[in-house]
Formats: sequence, structure tokens, C-alpha cells
Amino acid sequence: MATNNGPPIDLQPQKNAVHPTPPYSQGPAIPGQGQVPMMPVPQRPAGCPPGLEYLTQIDQLLIQQKVELAEVVLGWETNNKYVVKNSVGQQVFFVAEENDCCNRQFCGPLRSFVLHVQDNLGQEVMTLTRPLKCGSCCCPCCLQELEIQSPPGTPIGYVIQNWHPFLPKYTIQNEKKEGVLKIIGPFCSCRCCADVNFDVFSMDESTKVGRISKQWTGLVREAFTDADNFGITFPMDLDVKIKAALFGACFLIDFMFFEHDE
Repeated sequence: MATNNGPPIDLQPQKNAVHPTPPYSQGPAIPGQGQVPMMPVPQRPAGCPPGLEYLTQIDQLLIQQKVELAEVVLGWETNNKYVVKNSVGQQVFFVAEENDCCNRQFCGPLRSFVLHVQDNLGQEVMTLTRPLKCGSCCCPCCLQELEIQSPPGTPIGYVIQNWHPFLPKYTIQNEKKEGVLKIIGPFCSCRCCADVNFDVFSMDESTKVGRISKQWTGLVREAFTDADNFGITFPMDLDVKIKAALFGACFLIDFMFFEHDE
């Protein structure tokens, strides 16, 4: 369980705020130690934020949430941690939630959060911030949102929930808050023995360009933990900042629909 030894964390993260990176890094893999192989660092193209050059070389990501023993045994909500891999199983990023105990226990999946995204060298390359918002579809004036910063403190994209009476819908925005893509989820996000798909469309919703899938992980894991696996697909030539925004959208979807109290 990650701990916060710094000052108390506000329930409402401030936009554009720079959050120091807690010591969550796993460090580089050591041959023969059984760790996940790391993706080689590609050359960074012009205009690409530092650390996002990994995303220029891939069109798929697998996000695996780590199972925390305290959650399984005691039902005590801990800070979430995730390992992000490419399609051949190489680690691309490590993601760790920064939050305080009260926020996790009393706000549950509705809680605000700061997620620190580190590369394989332990450098923070992205910060994802979710403010505290209403969780009811009956309040269209206070819907969920997520800000993606890279480098930390510099917004490069946003995920904005759109009001709809039946379907989960989101807009992916660029750094200028201009709509670029839409995400549309299913009417029911509870499915047994099957993946749950959130499709990515063009702004007019006429062309499907990608998908965010919550993957079925087995009956025991689904029943006794809230540790989930997600897969993301997007075009290889998609703007790297929009890829990062879709990456961030996966975590917002996880908290809204699959971060159940066990």
C-alpha cells in the first residue's frame, strides 16, 4: 500500500497544479530476476512531450491493476497501482495513485485522485487529475472530468463526461479544449464472463477508431477484488497527446464503473 508522508491531500485537486512524485518507482528490470521486460526507449520526435515517445511506437496498451492484499482480506481501500504493457508484454509505464485514507474510504470510487505515470527509469511523464464531482446522471451540470498533464503541470488533454440518460459518453479534448474524439460505452457495464467495451469514435460518431475494453479476469478475481485489466487500441498515427488522453480516459472509466467496494 502506498503511503503519503507529505502534507494532507485535498479532496479537490487544483487544475494545473504540480504534484511531487511519491517514491512509487519499481526501478529497471534486472535480468534473471523474473521482472517484466521493459520496452526500449524510442527516439523522441519533435513536439512530443518528454516520456510520451513510447506512445508513438504502439497502437495497443494493456493496463493491469495490481491486487492489494489489504483489499482482499480486510476490504480496506488502498491506493491503486497499475502496470502498463505493450502488445508484446513489455512494460511501458507504471501508474500509482496518490490519495489520503479518508478520501479513499469515505468517497470510494467517486473520490478525486492524482495518478502519477512513470516511465521505466522512474521519471514522471504524465499526471492525471480527477476533481471531486457529482456521480449522478441526474446532475448534468456537474459531470466527471479528467485532466492529463505532460510534463506534469502542462495540460495536454481532457476527458469530459457528456450527459446521456442511458449510455456512458465522453469527449476527448486537446490542450485547447477542442473536441477530438468521442467514447461511447454500453447500456450495462455488468457482464459475466465477457469483456465490457467502450468504443472510440470520431466527433460525429460515424467512424470507429479505437476501443477501451475492460477485460474479464476470471470469476474469483472479479468477485473478491476490484483489480481490473484494461486493453486500449487506437490508430498508430494518432496524435501522441490524444493517445495520452485516451490512456487517461481508461482510468476514469475504471473508477466510475469498476472500482467497486468489496
